[in-house]
Amino acid sequence: MQLKGIHHVSAITGKGSANFDFYTRILGLRLVKKTVNQDDTSVYHLFYGDEKGNPGTELTFFEFPGAPQNREGLSSISTTSLRVPSDAALTYWKERFAEFGVEHDDIIERAGRQTIAFRDFERQRLVLVSDESNVGVAAGTPWAKSPVPAPYGITGLGPVQLTVHNAEQTALVLTQLMGFRQKGQYASTTAGQKDIVVYETGEGGSGAEIHIEERNDLPREVQGVGGVHHVAFRVDNDDELREWIEHIRGVRIPNSGFVDRFYFRSLYFREPNGILFELATDGPGFDTDEDIHHLGESLSLPPFLEGRRAQIEAGLQPLSTPIK
Repeated sequence: MQLKGIHHVSAITGKGSANFDFYTRILGLRLVKKTVNQDDTSVYHLFYGDEKGNPGTELTFFEFPGAPQNREGLSSISTTSLRVPSDAALTYWKERFAEFGVEHDDIIERAGRQTIAFRDFERQRLVLVSDESNVGVAAGTPWAKSPVPAPYGITGLGPVQLTVHNAEQTALVLTQLMGFRQKGQYASTTAGQKDIVVYETGEGGSGAEIHIEERNDLPREVQGVGGVHHVAFRVDNDDELREWIEHIRGVRIPNSGFVDRFYFRSLYFREPNGILFELATDGPGFDTDEDIHHLGESLSLPPFLEGRRAQIEAGLQPLSTPIK
């Protein structure tokens, strides 16, 4: 068994329409699936990605209107990275962020790559990372109808940073349970803190990395709007997922067991610092119930929710019309 890299990251928004506008119009991602939270069908679950919503390119959001602002701290997924093709792309994005009034930092090096940190309108913590010299997990393909030119377009998820009180415990789960390997480390941007340690899986590269930051100066995070709910890792198929379930049960870690999300199959568990991990299969994919050319244009529901469509739609606020 070998995890292939990052599958998706799921975050929290309080405003579905504004979220849709930011991630499609400003970041140029494609809305590849407009569906609902299967555990709470009163709220949207929005999936953004590359041209097909390939595994490893998906940034997703649960919409929770009225939820409080995220209070940043420990036991958190503190930064989500998005890959772009080159160093030159970062210069384009710095200018684009200035044009649209997006809060951003200067371009700096992190873990040997050029990056630029920014925040969305709800203070979601994001970083663009250059693939100028990347080797490892292949990137996705930017959507041809994106407002961002393809040479600068976002091609998928990059490294995900975890901020914890006890890095050793999380590292043990990554390496001893999940098959990650330590790759290196780099200096924290916060004065007086330990180096951030890099772990990778599968073919490696920016699409397969977890960065662990240990902090001793923060309270525990209180999750809310602008925070991240969980990170998912790529499993090849259903059979391998069932092997992972038995593997995790064998070490007595509480877990969800096999969960059918229709577009992929999943397993959920928490690592020792309390961060929610998901293992998710690469398929069946988002074109299971929609034509690839019309992904995200209407509300999609898995078969087990289809009988409640009228009730579910009545409880949702319409989003803006998708870009066509």
